Amino acid sequence: MTNGHHLTLIASLVLTGTTTPLYAAVQAEQATRAAIARVQQIDPAIHSVVAIDPTAIAQAKRVDAAGLSGPLAGVPVLIKDNIETTGPLPTTAGSLALIDNVTNRDAPLVARLRQAGAVILGKTNLSEWANIRSNHSISGWSAVGGQTRNPHALDRDPCGSSSGSGAAVAAGIVDYAIGTETDGSITCPAAINGIVGFKPTVGMVSRTHIVPISVSQDTAGPMTRTVRQAAEMLSVIAGSDSADPATQAAGAHRRDFAASLDAHGLHGTRIGVMRFASGFGTDEPFTAALAVLKAQGATLVEIKTFDDKAIGPNENKVLMAELKAGMNAYLATTPRTVASRTLADLIAFNKAHAGQEMALFGQETFITAEKTKGISDPVYKKAPHRADGAGEGTPRWPELHRREVGGRQNPVPRLCL
Repeated sequence: MTNGHHLTLIASLVLTGTTTPLYAAVQAEQATRAAIARVQQIDPAIHSVVAIDPTAIAQAKRVDAAGLSGPLAGVPVLIKDNIETTGPLPTTAGSLALIDNVTNRDAPLVARLRQAGAVILGKTNLSEWANIRSNHSISGWSAVGGQTRNPHALDRDPCGSSSGSGAAVAAGIVDYAIGTETDGSITCPAAINGIVGFKPTVGMVSRTHIVPISVSQDTAGPMTRTVRQAAEMLSVIAGSDSADPATQAAGAHRRDFAASLDAHGLHGTRIGVMRFASGFGTDEPFTAALAVLKAQGATLVEIKTFDDKAIGPNENKVLMAELKAGMNAYLATTPRTVASRTLADLIAFNKAHAGQEMALFGQETFITAEKTKGISDPVYKKAPHRADGAGEGTPRWPELHRREVGGRQNPVPRLCL
């Protein structure tokens, strides 16, 4: 198929597939076969999917035989390739160092999706190591999956690190995908690809069996075509996990989030507005969106300034220490087929395979993290209290003191993890 034909298919799905669910009243096997066909027809131009799960059709047949019902029953779902799934597919985080990381275990969030009747269609590409290997990493590029492209314009940035999940949903390959975020990696590709992305509060969704960056900031979350779909997916994946202490209270907060979607849902909500965060040509739609929020009963609170000078440096100290500790702990649980057992081993692997891994950018962030003492580092022990918003120099917003959220225009950040 020519590139022109790929573009025609992509344009057709992007333009016509944004309001009608792909799977309404369709059996799981039929929906899964159709999704696989879309991967084969469309994805050669986008590179959003690194692998189709060879068990996907068998999964779908089991769902049909069981007669499961619910919003996600029989629905093909794509999983970012830093999240483990049972079966023959490796979990690589985009790195050749993990090409043999076939753990044959489901992350708890994946197990919850299966219990709800979802079909795990395959794995999506990502910015390698979720953009944490280098300050100069490229959004959507990995040694395993190559370069993911924005389906709206193939020469444009898809943002990252959940690039493949965002692009696959935007192209109409699936309605539902899972991304992960430390700092912008769901919300940025969602914004840039024109879909819905939601980063849940850390501790709402288990991080067990997900390649880590930061225990303080990491979470997985929905990437979908509609807000309702995101709420449906969150209702399924949220919940407590004894292996992730941060989720201890999640079960108490879990509910049918889609049931809360109503025309009066914004009444009583105070929304902070940061107009000074320039939006690269988004001023007009941003203003229009604010008008809609106000008309729906929200109270808009203007935030005049935001001094974030104290946050960035302290956040980086936290990220570096937690990256070393978390990566070493994760690698220790991988199969013996994975030769790299520590962050230091990954650094050595990249040096040994520089032509494949480091032709486009280096690994200076990995090296910086390796130099720390991990979470026992005195610098780390002091930094979290400032990086999480409790320290000296952290902005205070007294205007926002009940049911608050923040609103800003959405430029492409310099790096999303």
